[in-house]
Parts: sequence; structure tokens; C-alpha cells
Amino acid sequence: MKKWFAVASPFVLFGISLFSANPADKLAPLTDSLRTREFTGETPASYLGFDRNEYPGDDKLKELRKTFVYASYWLNSPPGSKRNTWSGKQSKVEAAGFGFLVLFNGRLYRELGANPAELGRSDARAAAATARREGFPLRTIIFLDQEEGGRLLFEQKAYLFSWVDEISRAGFRAGVYGSGIAFHEKSGASVITAEDVHESTGQRDITYWVTNDACPPSPGCTVSRPPPLAKDSGVEFADVWQFAQSPRRKDIAASCRGYYADGNCYAPGGAERSLHLDLDSATSPDPSHGRTR
Repeated sequence: MKKWFAVASPFVLFGISLFSANPADKLAPLTDSLRTREFTGETPASYLGFDRNEYPGDDKLKELRKTFVYASYWLNSPPGSKRNTWSGKQSKVEAAGFGFLVLFNGRLYRELGANPAELGRSDARAAAATARREGFPLRTIIFLDQEEGGRLLFEQKAYLFSWVDEISRAGFRAGVYGSGIAFHEKSGASVITAEDVHESTGQRDITYWVTNDACPPSPGCTVSRPPPLAKDSGVEFADVWQFAQSPRRKDIAASCRGYYADGNCYAPGGAERSLHLDLDSATSPDPSHGRTR
């Protein structure tokens, strides 16, 4: 998933980091990248998952399932990519026991054109058609990954909310992936992208996946059972929290622990050590409710 990048003030940007796997034998771990802390007592109210742009490979799913309950799943090409390697893999991911975080890559501000609302509707129809073709049931939550944030401009909200409305009309449910980190505008105001969207939704039903990899509140590249609650991201209404990104962002997560010397976060054990990824906590073992059984 793609790293945040600046376009113009007063925006803060959000997105999903873009990765390419490094050979495990070239890594020099500072510690076990995903240290496990066991908890006993109450049933966990949160569930651990991962997200990454590139499909990890059929042969890696069994090993990854030992640690993670759900996985991301792109419906179109991820940010910075020219193809979608997840395409056609829904049944394999589900058969391995994973729930889903279903994603659709949205548009940058410069791509919105003269009619962002119509573009939003068109993209939503494409997302819905692909979700059906991939085998996801109706009512699956599809998260829109819109790479720019802060206090969204009128055109950005026109695109986003038209996308949300059309996804709902197509029989699916809408989610938005956005920043949970406060951005300080020149005026002195503080804006969190997810809250800006939430305050503008009206009666729309939107599920929120927020990213906040600053430590604290993030525990860094570590695994706990149960993982941190999504609301501990600082966004009370979040259902999913991305709390670690690969590579570690030096301007945000410099103090975070558990990352490898190359700056990436890796899953523990065996084949997983060749896969850098992002870590997520959710209120459900299937945050998109995308399983067919």
C-alpha cells in the first residue's frame, strides 16, 4: 500500500504503503519482528490481520494463517501498481481460513476532472462488478482507498460520497480507509481525515478503517493477543486500525519498536519472514464480512 505524499496545503495525506518483498536471508532483525504477548481471561474483542499490495502467494497462506485472522484483498490495481495480483484469489484466501478487508483504489485529486460525482459513481459500479466477479457476497463492505486527505475539498467529498451511495445501491456496503493522525493547518486548526469524513456523511452508513502508526498509540511492529482495540487508534468510531506500516515511516514512527533493520515489518516464522506487511486490528475476524460461508 502506498505511502502518504504531499500535494498541496492544507492537506494531510493518507494511504496504504507499497511494498516489494526482500529475501529473508538479507535481513538483520533487531528483535523478533512480531513478538507475541499472551493474554488470558476475557475473550478478545479485537482481531489481528494484515494488508499488503502484492498477493503473498498460494504457498504462503497456510503459514500466514497461523498468525493472522484476515487479509486485505484488492479489487483493482493498488496505488503505484500497474496490475492486481490478488485478482482471482478470493476462493484460495477464504479456503485458507481468512476473513477479508476488501479494497478499491480511488482517485487522486488531480484525476477527478470536471465531474467528480459521476466519476465516483462510475468507479463504484466498477468496484461492485469486480466484487461480484471475484465471488464476494452482497453486503460485503468495500473500503475506498483515497490517497489524499486532511480537510477534504468539495471535489474530493463529491467523489467519495457518490462512490459510497452507488456502492450501496449496488447491494454492497461502503467503507473508507483514512488517516487517524491529526494534521495541523496553517490556521492552527487540527484535522483528522477520518473525523472530517465522518462529520460530513449525513445519514450514510460508512465503516471506517483508520491508519495511525505513530507510537503511541501504536504498539509498533508487535503482535499481542488480543491486539489493541481499533478505538485505541484515537478514532472512537473506527472498526479497523492499521497500526504498523512497511516500511516504517521515519517522520511518524521513528520511535516504534519491532521493525527490522531494513525498516520493514515482517510476520514471524518460516516462509512469512520473506513478506513485509502492514498490521491491522479489527472488531471482527472478517471486517468486510466477505466470506461466503
